Amino acid sequence: MATVDVLNPTGSPSGSVELDDTLFGVEPNVAVMHQVVTAQLAARRKGTASTKTRAEVRGGGRKPWRQKGTGNARQGSIRAPHWRGGGVAHGPKPRSYAQRTPKKMKRLALASALSDRLADNRLLVLDGWGLDVPNTKSAKAALAALGAEGRILVVLGPDDGTAGRSLRNLPEVTLTDAGQVTTYDVLVSDYVIYTRGALPGADAPSTEADTGDES
Repeated sequence: MATVDVLNPTGSPSGSVELDDTLFGVEPNVAVMHQVVTAQLAARRKGTASTKTRAEVRGGGRKPWRQKGTGNARQGSIRAPHWRGGGVAHGPKPRSYAQRTPKKMKRLALASALSDRLADNRLLVLDGWGLDVPNTKSAKAALAALGAEGRILVVLGPDDGTAGRSLRNLPEVTLTDAGQVTTYDVLVSDYVIYTRGALPGADAPSTEADTGDES
């Protein structure tokens, strides 16, 4: 099992912890990660775009002119798609973009993403944020001491409510609960920070979040 240092808010090691190899020690599968992230982003789409067909546009019930003898092309309705104000041909209609993704595939994708961040030394484990009251300035100072830059995913445990209120105003930080970590959240972040209590096997295990596309 991989062992990583547990850091305090000043960035100094305060111990070590073993990580589950089934989640942090797998060979990253790029194809599976791509498929799962695609499905997760598709499931976020509202699918409410809608256009009217020629049958739904008001008017056009009368033939605009007689079939023959006018010299014009024959027409049956002024609401045909090629007329101004007419219906839309093959336009979008409300639909669901959700894709079916097996649970095993989602677990493998999440493990691949976390293992990749650990291999790049971009997965940090924090002993605690050391915040008794919400304080954004102190939380930002802790991130700087940890060397976390860019987009940061902070995985919170059940006892990290004060830290969550301190970090939620930082635009570069994304907060998530231990049981709601997704492959997309990990891959889009430069650093992933777990607190000890949020690690898998602790009080709140980390699993791939439901995206509405369960098998």
